[in-house]
Amino acid sequence: MHVKPVEMNMHGVLYLCATPIGNLEDVTLRVLRILKEVDLVAAEDTRHTRKLLNHFSIATPLTSYHEHNKTRKTPELLALLGERRKIALVSDAGMPGISDPGLELVQGAIEAGIQVVPLPGPSAALTALVVSGLPTDRFTFEGFLPREKRRRQEALQRLAGETRTMIFYEAPHRVLAALAALQSIFGERRLAVARELTKQYEEVFRGTAGEALAHFSQASPRGEFCLVVAGGEDQDSRQGRVPGRREEWEQLTVGEHVAHLVAKGIARKEAVKEVAKLRGLPKNQVYQAAIKGGV
Repeated sequence: MHVKPVEMNMHGVLYLCATPIGNLEDVTLRVLRILKEVDLVAAEDTRHTRKLLNHFSIATPLTSYHEHNKTRKTPELLALLGERRKIALVSDAGMPGISDPGLELVQGAIEAGIQVVPLPGPSAALTALVVSGLPTDRFTFEGFLPREKRRRQEALQRLAGETRTMIFYEAPHRVLAALAALQSIFGERRLAVARELTKQYEEVFRGTAGEALAHFSQASPRGEFCLVVAGGEDQDSRQGRVPGRREEWEQLTVGEHVAHLVAKGIARKEAVKEVAKLRGLPKNQVYQAAIKGGV
């Protein structure tokens, strides 16, 4: 009887390795083993990753893979994977591909039939979420806000009605502008600002956007920041609404909401005040929306 030979894997393996976001003790035993066993480590910053490898006496060769060379390096790494090489992809901190390079390489590997293996571990977003004290049952990760003021404002305005807890990353030199924008668009909604997570000077500030802005304005902000912001539903629960119940006005725009109250005989000034309170928005923003809507 002829027995068909078992097909051997004709490709290598791409490992997605989560690395510490600060404290080196957070690296998993599995990640350390894979970093030792692979043929190559593709790192966002080879100098940063070399410190990690040296700390654990790992001598695996390194190559760079970052935002500015990914177009050129992705085909090169895919070619090596096609030659049965095993490659570990790492970012400077956390899981590669989350606000860091990695998506293009993963997509290319999948299309080529190359095995992709995730190695879970540290995540700044989830670490900030669970320590924030805000609801964790439903949340959305929004990454970095746009750098340009107008686009940042527009991005937050699109999220003004979001009912899930929101998580943002922010650089230290932009965190004050981000907090000011959050205060302008969301009002004094509850949030947590986490910086230097798992490091010596870890800090988690809990309060409102205005309180956080005052706190971090006292000295130049340092470290990487995560902003965790309460969703509108949580804000509404503080105002006496029944959680999970859709209100009549939720299907209206801000301007339509004001017009709806005015049609009921409420003065425009009072209608603007009420809409701002219900939606957790600044009164000036509601007023401008009402003017644009012809109210």
